[in-house]
Amino acid sequence: MTVERGLRLMAGVMVLLSVALTYYVSPYWMWLTVFIGLNLLQSAFTNWCPAMTILRAIGLKETSCSISPAHEVRR
Repeated sequence: MTVERGLRLMAGVMVLLSVALTYYVSPYWMWLTVFIGLNLLQSAFTNWCPAMTILRAIGLKETSCSISPAHEVRR
């Protein structure tokens, strides 16, 4: 799994968790959803998110955009 996929997974799980907590526990849990949304907006402009630092620290790899020679188009 890559950092980018891990970040999407973490954000999705946190949003669903906060919605469930809002419904079953207290409407104040909606603030967690707001925080997640603001964090995603901020990371879209700065390309940095605190969760990315954590995911890198636990060993997730970066996305590689290189194409191996076996996948090159031959003419």
